[in-house]
Amino acid sequence: MEETDSNLVVESLKGSREAFGHIVARYQTLLCSLAYSATGNFSQSQDLSQETFVIAWKQLSDLRDPGKLRSWLCGILRNRIYKTRRSQGREPAHAAESLDAAQELSSDELPPSEKAISREEEAILWRSLEKIPHAYREPLVLFYREHQSIETVAAGLDLSEDAVKQRLSRGRKLLHDQVLSFVENALKRTGPGKTFTLGVLAALPAMSISAKAAALGAAAAKGSVAAKSAGLMGVFGAVLTPLLVIFGNYANYRQILNEAHTDEERVNIKRTFQKGLFIALGLTAVGAIPLCCATRSLHDPWLFGALLFAQALGFYFATIMVLFVSSLPRRRIYLAQILAEKYHGQFPPSAFEYRSRWSLLGLPLLHVRVGDRFDHMRPPVTAWIAIGSSHAVGVIFAAGGIAVAPICFGGVGIGIVSYAAIALGIFSAGPIALGVWGYGALVVGWQVCCGCGLAWNAATGGLAIAHDFAVGGIAHAAQANTEIARQFIQHASFFRFSEWVSRYHLWMIWIVPVILQSWSTARARRRQWQQNVPGN
Repeated sequence: MEETDSNLVVESLKGSREAFGHIVARYQTLLCSLAYSATGNFSQSQDLSQETFVIAWKQLSDLRDPGKLRSWLCGILRNRIYKTRRSQGREPAHAAESLDAAQELSSDELPPSEKAISREEEAILWRSLEKIPHAYREPLVLFYREHQSIETVAAGLDLSEDAVKQRLSRGRKLLHDQVLSFVENALKRTGPGKTFTLGVLAALPAMSISAKAAALGAAAAKGSVAAKSAGLMGVFGAVLTPLLVIFGNYANYRQILNEAHTDEERVNIKRTFQKGLFIALGLTAVGAIPLCCATRSLHDPWLFGALLFAQALGFYFATIMVLFVSSLPRRRIYLAQILAEKYHGQFPPSAFEYRSRWSLLGLPLLHVRVGDRFDHMRPPVTAWIAIGSSHAVGVIFAAGGIAVAPICFGGVGIGIVSYAAIALGIFSAGPIALGVWGYGALVVGWQVCCGCGLAWNAATGGLAIAHDFAVGGIAHAAQANTEIARQFIQHASFFRFSEWVSRYHLWMIWIVPVILQSWSTARARRRQWQQNVPGN
């Protein structure tokens, strides 16, 4: 990765001391030179510079624009100098102290015999420099510390090269001729080196991004062009993922209708789904009002439409789940009466059931049971690969109304990798998803890619709310729609994977369970039709 200030800041925010070490090495000469120019004491200048870097490490998440890292560091240093002077009540003592005890006070390339200067030399050096006005002293000190590079001095002090040349010329004239050569050599021998960098890194406390972000409080920002572009990935996933779940939900709806044996059952099933749809539309209409207010200033109808769609999906699937759960007691009583009257208390065979002959640890490798109106009254389908109409538990994979397995697919999925209308898992995807990593319409997790989402660490999408980093059409976080947030999300593994899945391979995740569910539904329908044909 190119070692720009922005990249180094992003890596440092992740806790990389190596990246922060590059920042220290890049700006230590500048800070030490500015501190010495203000204090006239080498030891004190290096102490102030080290304190500056330690403070910067602790408060790095305060930096809103990593491109201004240099000026931000200089601001911290000048504040430290001001506080030091105020606490001393006078100009810091310029009586030079011996530097012999220091392990390193100069550039790493110099031999040990030339690294330290004596107390007398330091005193002479400062007596020569203190007579020069501050405006000329800073560029002069930095010029010889930076190996006589006018370009570096100009960049460090935010001056033009012509202005630096003029100040250097004036500063040299103010120096007495007999001390000019001594000053040049002494300054070259007192630049900070590798030991300074290691000393700063050794003094750094452990970094916790969340702790720093909590100290900041929430910072809201509304979509810039770059943020909207990055957030489209989440919006796209919020649309496409639930669409595929809707297809699977429709297949499940048709399967439930096929399992019904009377017109009364079919009417009740249809009414439940219709009621869920109407309730979801009503809640969506109410929720559209604050959503419209939030996106009105963005002038982006696509963003509003995507967020509204994500909201509608979440309301719909949540409503359907509540309605089905609340209707279970009545349905159990109804089915129990049918089971007793028509089947004498014995469960009839399902429309289609397959149990593999091969088993492992007492469980069949594959167990499929679909087209069974009494399925939720039976024990769940349990196997290494389990597929059931109502509920299934699998050691590897499960699909059903309620599916529990490491990899699961269905109405409610609980597992490590969960693809469901309501998904709970380490990696969860669906209209409503809750997990460590979440992907879909309405998502809550540690990192989320969403239409509307709430995350602790990072979120991207149409409406992205997070504790630390957020990028989206509407974003709310400690770092919201900033360069730092954008780069963090670009380099985070989960978001790179989500983008890859969204653009190229989302169909691969859904194609197998959706086709399998559609095939089993069609098979169950044919089996039931054959059973109802007279003479069969």
